[in-house]
Amino acid sequence: MTVSEILTDLKAHSSQAYKNVIAKHGAVEPYFGVKIEYLKVLKKKLKVNQALAMELYDTGVSEAMYLAGLIVDPQKFTKAQLQKWAKAAAWSMISEYIVAACAAESKFARELAKAWIDSPKELLATTGWATLTHFISITPDEELDLDELRGLLAKVVQELPAERNRVRYCMNNYVIGVGCFVVPLLKEAKAAAKALGKVNVDMGDTSCKVPDALAYIEKVEALGRLGKKKKEARC
Repeated sequence: MTVSEILTDLKAHSSQAYKNVIAKHGAVEPYFGVKIEYLKVLKKKLKVNQALAMELYDTGVSEAMYLAGLIVDPQKFTKAQLQKWAKAAAWSMISEYIVAACAAESKFARELAKAWIDSPKELLATTGWATLTHFISITPDEELDLDELRGLLAKVVQELPAERNRVRYCMNNYVIGVGCFVVPLLKEAKAAAKALGKVNVDMGDTSCKVPDALAYIEKVEALGRLGKKKKEARC
């Protein structure tokens, strides 16, 4: 399928009702209102296609950008391409779940994440924290820099209260991620979660809630799922 054919197909599988839903979650035009479930159907049909992925992302259409992240090979990204994708992401579904997941699976995960988290641009900062969270969810503990992650926990505790709205959400998720995926840092993650307490984030006109980091970690612990890594960050 060509980019034009894919865009036509996406329009045919769009829904105004669903478009209204994601509008409340911050979607930025252009977007059609296509559910992720259908994007995964297209992923199976298109398979991995680096060139097509790059073309789809460049359309600026949210669903095409999301689909691009599903059919790309993250290991083939150049650093410049990832930086371009990050700068073009206009809302959280793309920045935190597609760009961040692709970056986490790339060769530049730590380097870019550490650069992005201190960005004056809110979406880029959220991409950085989300990249870190995705990265630790797929990387064996023995390959992680535990001192670095420990330092980032301290950074979250110190800086989260004064951070921007969506950055607070992603920082809180980072604490949860460390607690759930990095067993050697469980004690430190719990301490950070306790220090943070309830994290306030304006979730707009949605039913979404900000998870309580400590309660979330303890629930995963009770289920015996601590340290269970994911096969890939993209979903």
